[in-house]
Amino acid sequence: MALKLTLKPDERIVVNGCMMRNSSRRHVLTIESHADVVRGHDLLDEDAPATPVTRVYYLIQTALIQRAVRDDLLPIIQKQLAALATTFGHPSLGHVFEAANYVSIGDFYKALRALRPVIAHETELFERIAARDQAAMAALAPETEAPTRRVAG
Repeated sequence: MALKLTLKPDERIVVNGCMMRNSSRRHVLTIESHADVVRGHDLLDEDAPATPVTRVYYLIQTALIQRAVRDDLLPIIQKQLAALATTFGHPSLGHVFEAANYVSIGDFYKALRALRPVIAHETELFERIAARDQAAMAALAPETEAPTRRVAG
């Protein structure tokens, strides 16, 4: 079964480890045989924060793009997914298990897709923690009073 992709202008795509960029017009690309394909918007940004979930996402992304290192990365990916499974509860836990299942059958793209909601959940958790810490620091900060002016008279 062929994979049909509609590429937006200037959209990036990686096919079997080769980064390509579409021209300035929209194109339809049909991939007729098996290939490791990932769209540019599914790739982890270079400036993305290094968190437990983004680290394993990056490893899976690397396994998808670079077939030569795939076998070396598999045990590391499985170990990190197991660590995530002990960290997250419902509903993210289901996504972590889903990603682990896809990794075990070699479907790395679907593993990436399964982890996207976990990245969103992790980001939300970090934002809540930062807001809570900021509120705690504000509560601990000493009150500063505006100096009163004395009128000479």
